[in-house]
Amino acid sequence: MANENLKQRTKQFALRIIRLVEKLTGSRTSNVIANQILRSATSVASNYRASCVAKSKRDFLNKLKIVEEETDETIFWLELIEETGIFSPEQLHPIKSEAREILAIIVASIKTARNNEKKQIK
Repeated sequence: MANENLKQRTKQFALRIIRLVEKLTGSRTSNVIANQILRSATSVASNYRASCVAKSKRDFLNKLKIVEEETDETIFWLELIEETGIFSPEQLHPIKSEAREILAIIVASIKTARNNEKKQIK
């Protein structure tokens, strides 16, 4: 059931980013940031979903590593949006907080998967 909860959570995260991007101005900078953050945030959700149907433990771990990288990249783009003044820190706090929580969950899942893998080898 935790998988289903995180699937929904990452999907909702991607939807929040989509809504945020729709509010960006049409400037050249905003367009570049919009394309990058859309790609990374939607990748978080799609790759987590793919990890849930992984073909092997190694495939599962590889997909989680992609989720980790894409979540971290999304946080980077959120920081840029904030630091350029496009949105205020107050406006971005909830979504940045959610991104950090997802990242922490994924990092913990990767550690658990690696530990379980080591136990099986012994």
